[in-house]
Amino acid sequence: MLDAIRCLVDNGTKWRAMPADFSPWDRVYAFFRRWRNHDLVREFHDRLRRLVRERAGRDSEPGAGVIDSQAVKADAVVGSDSRGFDGGKLINGRKRHVVVDTLGLLLAVMVTAADVGDRAAAQVLLTQVTAAHHLLALVWADGGYTGSLVEYCLAALALVLAIVSGESSSGSSPT
Repeated sequence: MLDAIRCLVDNGTKWRAMPADFSPWDRVYAFFRRWRNHDLVREFHDRLRRLVRERAGRDSEPGAGVIDSQAVKADAVVGSDSRGFDGGKLINGRKRHVVVDTLGLLLAVMVTAADVGDRAAAQVLLTQVTAAHHLLALVWADGGYTGSLVEYCLAALALVLAIVSGESSSGSSPT
């Protein structure tokens, strides 16, 4: 079932066009719907991330991470209520905000209209991340996350939001 769902996502096919060597499409969809409704997809992802971290010699839960965003153009079929204009990048579309651990493994993602500021989205996203990952103590961010967000993270989330410059630095990263 998992291979059938991965095939569907990877190839962008429709449920009814699922290759014949998998179970019937309606049975696969029923499994997917059940997994989605019971939040099992997130559970699978979280278990795999912990396993990858342990095999890399890291703690199963991250102590540090990185936050960033990326504005992407939206197609004309994307509703205007879910897209906006990012004046900094001159992009009309959506923005994905992502928090990853120091191995680059996904901790959280949020998609907004492109006109939603990085700091506003980060406040919501980092609140969710710290609630799910209690050992997270440090998150690196670029200059787009400066200002009151740094103080908010420290006071409300007990999280150090470290703003880094665009220059490369050397050294090892914590957990």
